[in-house]
Amino acid sequence: MSLPSFYGDVPRHLVAVDCIIFGFEDGKLKLLIMKRKVDPMAGAWSLVGGFVKQEESTADAATRVLRQTTGIHDIYMDQLQCYGDVHRDTGARVISVAYYALIRISEHDRMLANAHGAHWLALHQIPELIFDHNRMLQDALTRLRDEARFHPIGFELLPEKFSLPQLRNLYEEIYQRPLDKRNFRKKILAMDIMEKLDEKDKSTSKKGAHLYRFDHKKYKALTEHGFVFEI
Repeated sequence: MSLPSFYGDVPRHLVAVDCIIFGFEDGKLKLLIMKRKVDPMAGAWSLVGGFVKQEESTADAATRVLRQTTGIHDIYMDQLQCYGDVHRDTGARVISVAYYALIRISEHDRMLANAHGAHWLALHQIPELIFDHNRMLQDALTRLRDEARFHPIGFELLPEKFSLPQLRNLYEEIYQRPLDKRNFRKKILAMDIMEKLDEKDKSTSKKGAHLYRFDHKKYKALTEHGFVFEI
C-alpha cells in the first residue's frame, strides 16, 4: 500500500499483539505460554502473540491469536497497555499492544494449543520469558487483581458450576494470599449474585460442597440500582 506524500518520510514500525492468557485449573492460576518458533530467540518461552495484519485492528488481531491458539471464540479480553521501548525486541523496531484474557481451561482445545507449542503453567512455574514479556505478565497480574476486587471477572475462570471452596481458592490464587473462610463465605453469599444448585461436589469429601452458578442477570439488575461488587 502506497503512503500519502505527507506520510512519505515518516518511519514505519512493526505492530504486534501479545496475549497474557490466564486460566484456573487444579486449584492453580495458570498462564498459557509457548516456545517461540522464529528467530531471534527461537525456542525460548514467550507469551502467545503475533503481528497485526494490514486490515486488522489490534483488538481483532488479539482475538484472532486467541482463537487460533485456544479454539474458543467468545473470550473475556481487555487491552492492558502499549509497550514501545525502542530496544524491546532484538529483531526489529516492534511496538506491542498487550491484551489479557481469562478463559475456562476446560473449554479450550488442548490439542490445538499443543499443536501451537502452547502449555499451561502455574504462576510459580513460569520461566524467564523473552523480551519484556515478564513485565507484561506482572502488569497483567496487577490489573487482574484490581479488576477482580471490584468486578466479578473471577467467574470467567471458573466452570459454570462451582463450589464456594473453589471460588475462594480462585481468589486466593489471584491475590496470592489466604482468605478467611468464614468471612469470604459470608461476604459472597450476602451479595446474592449466585444461584445455589441442587448438586454437590464430592471430589474432596463424602459430605460434599454445594454447587453454585453465577447469575449474570441478577448481577446486572443489582448494578443498575447501585450495587457494588467487592472482594
